[in-house]
Amino acid sequence: MDVESKESQCDIERKTSRKFRSEIPEIVDELVLSCSREDCFNHIGLEPISSREAIIDLLHRAFRILYPGYFTQKRVDEINLTYYFGQEITEFFQILSQQIALAVRHDCVRYEQPCSLCQERGAEAAIDFGKQIQPIRILLARDIHAAREGDPAATSFDEIIFSYPGLYAITVYRMAHQLFEQGIPLIPRIMTEYAHSRTGIDIHPGAHIGESFFIDHGTGVVVGETTEIGDRVRIYQGVTLGAMAIPRDAVKQLVSRKRHPSVEDDVVIYSGSTILGGDTVIGARSVIGGNVWLTESVPPDTLVFAKKPELIFKERKH
Repeated sequence: MDVESKESQCDIERKTSRKFRSEIPEIVDELVLSCSREDCFNHIGLEPISSREAIIDLLHRAFRILYPGYFTQKRVDEINLTYYFGQEITEFFQILSQQIALAVRHDCVRYEQPCSLCQERGAEAAIDFGKQIQPIRILLARDIHAAREGDPAATSFDEIIFSYPGLYAITVYRMAHQLFEQGIPLIPRIMTEYAHSRTGIDIHPGAHIGESFFIDHGTGVVVGETTEIGDRVRIYQGVTLGAMAIPRDAVKQLVSRKRHPSVEDDVVIYSGSTILGGDTVIGARSVIGGNVWLTESVPPDTLVFAKKPELIFKERKH
């Protein structure tokens, strides 16, 4: 191709680019206009909202605090342990307090509430959470032991901490639940939904779960907001602890009512089972077999299983 042809081709490409780029302002104007529509969602204003990215970063930092030495490339030993915790907790506190302040301020502006001193409340709530980190670590240690005792495939505690999705989801839940109990808006749900996206395990931060809780495999597990789970409970993949379907016009009336089941101590629930309803109670030491559908209570020390389906075997014709 000669020089003139190259220049001609370049001119064509520039004109084409200019032509399409000239349409961008119209697209921008339409987007700006859409932000004033009631049927579109946006957060436009002087007050920033909590950052999902910052909260995910908080989770990464929290894992370095809850499991020191596991989720860092730095060596952690007796010599630098105090420095390690000091640095991690200080940075964690600064980010958490700011994110809580943003969440509180957003609610104040959105609902036109009186000033709640959001910066002070953010710092106070972050410190209150910090004081619960050690109790949370103790709870998680019991969860790890429950996994080791409940899964013959677990070869070590390290394997469970590094690789078990159930423990990851429980760890995030226990942090989110603490913030939920402190009345912090938005942040607990962002935490648990991030864990949901990573593990396939959906635990609402409002659920109450006792110690030594083990989720084996985990994919497809759902634990609803008002679920109550006792101690030493084990559940498998595909288990749903959910609410009964309700009419749309009744949703607001049921917000503060118990809608999800209660599971007492030492219960085992096998894969694919669905247990629904706020009045449903699974009695202590009961075993719920796979693929069971329950909307009524079960007495303690009960074995519940579905009737064996009829299998049909046919010879394959080649």
